[in-house]
Amino acid sequence: MQQKQNEPRIYVAGHRGLVGSAIVRVLRAQGHTNIVTRTHQELELTDQSQVREFFRTERIDQVYLAAAKVGGIHANNTYPAEFIYDNMMVQANVVHEAWRAGVQKLLFLGSSCIYPRLAAQPIREEYLMNGILEPTNEPYAMAKIAGIKLCESYNRQYGTDYRSVMPTNLYGPGDNYHPENSHVIPALLRRFHEAKAGGAPEVVIWGSGKPMREFLYVDDMAAASVYVMNLPVEVYAANTDPMHSHINVGTGEDVTIAELASLVGETVGYRGRIVFDASKPDGTPRKLLDVSKLAALGWRASTPLADGLRRAYEAFLEQHAVQSREAEREPAAVAA
Repeated sequence: MQQKQNEPRIYVAGHRGLVGSAIVRVLRAQGHTNIVTRTHQELELTDQSQVREFFRTERIDQVYLAAAKVGGIHANNTYPAEFIYDNMMVQANVVHEAWRAGVQKLLFLGSSCIYPRLAAQPIREEYLMNGILEPTNEPYAMAKIAGIKLCESYNRQYGTDYRSVMPTNLYGPGDNYHPENSHVIPALLRRFHEAKAGGAPEVVIWGSGKPMREFLYVDDMAAASVYVMNLPVEVYAANTDPMHSHINVGTGEDVTIAELASLVGETVGYRGRIVFDASKPDGTPRKLLDVSKLAALGWRASTPLADGLRRAYEAFLEQHAVQSREAEREPAAVAA
């Protein structure tokens, strides 16, 4: 495809992940053709020398930093060292080497877990670092806070235009459906699907079902990311401040985990009982983002939760079918 004149050379870090793949879809839909991607095998982002060589040779104009090690409560509790080390190394290498190579525009994607566990609701951007974090994902949250401050520090010292967006809980095509290491919606979609297929009389959900969560369809998140990246400098600066330059991205609405489980069950077509195991951790009681700043800048989410869940389940079924076909093609094991 022929590239347009003055087309920016855009690097999407983490293009195979949930958010990165959605950002690539949005960029392509908007007519961008000069998009640079690298798989984990092609570029190890925790290796500074590899990242430095990449930026030295690729002449990147814009960076979407969507690469991250992510997971749910179980994964965060089980691999805290990996969650803090991998994420801090990726962020430090990409931001620093982008600056060294003269990249002026970068968008860092964080997480709403950066906010205090008992923050006032809805959560405003200035609540950052005003309380104790949720213990179950503190290492990951600390890494994401460091990423925000990294961008702010380079802006202050070097005059770069590095911005940060903080999404609420995301879901949609490209999600991780691992039975133990995935987030709540993909985990529930898989669990209800398997329960329906196996005729299970009940599905057991971790926790009491009372915590409230906000969920954003990933293509909405990608659209918001591109929107924020392309805001004029003076507009972005007028709606943020140097010490809280990040912007929340969400729907402004939340549901209980019990309500979510019921909705997922309906989406999948499961007819059994839903049981909550209150002996398991609930995590943060409530986490609803204040999205008034982004709304004032002219952007709002457009995908209702029911519609997003339907699309997410369709994507899960497609992925499940591909994996099943691949498993059927595997040669049978030969007994020794």
